[in-house]
Amino acid sequence: METTNNRRNFLKSTGVLGAGLLVPSLSFAQTSTPVKEGNIHEFGKRSGYTNELSILISMMDWMRDTVLRGVKGISQKELDYVLDDDANTIGAMLMHLAATERYYQIDTFKGISKKKLSFGLSDETWHAASSLGDKGRAAFKSKSSSFYLDKLSEVREYSLSEFKNRDDAWLYESVPFFGNQPTNNYCKWFHVVEHESNHNGQIRMIKKRAV
Repeated sequence: METTNNRRNFLKSTGVLGAGLLVPSLSFAQTSTPVKEGNIHEFGKRSGYTNELSILISMMDWMRDTVLRGVKGISQKELDYVLDDDANTIGAMLMHLAATERYYQIDTFKGISKKKLSFGLSDETWHAASSLGDKGRAAFKSKSSSFYLDKLSEVREYSLSEFKNRDDAWLYESVPFFGNQPTNNYCKWFHVVEHESNHNGQIRMIKKRAV
């Protein structure tokens, strides 16, 4: 208790606690006024979506833009470069991002057919994108950047269309999932964002090495 009080007194003396920096305001999640359309740097209400879904989509848009900027103008050599025998190519990882989002579509958007989610690819191709490794290296080579970017776009467009049919209560629906612990749809879809952040770092590192 003494340690807690000392820390609180220190924060008060420095003005940090009074400035409200320890508990950031999340009032943007309460607003129903859309932010300026097309500006990914303002998280908030998105037209056609409920408030909390708007925040999730804001995060998804921001992270996806970061990934796309990292591969803008990428060459075929960079897409297919293999860092070592166990490494994945940039092309394979881009497909992996699409496959991961597709998995969470299947998991959270109930009652959808596999055919509707094929996006022009076979189950074997999606399996290779999910598992990566040897299968990914064999399946994803000599394909243009537009192949990967089109699949990312198609998968994302489907997510956005399905989100319009759901509300904030759906985000908080929970079932045993990660570690067999109760996991809500919000956490699952935030993992899609976190997953892209993780591979974005790998993609940029490999691109620098592909010389």
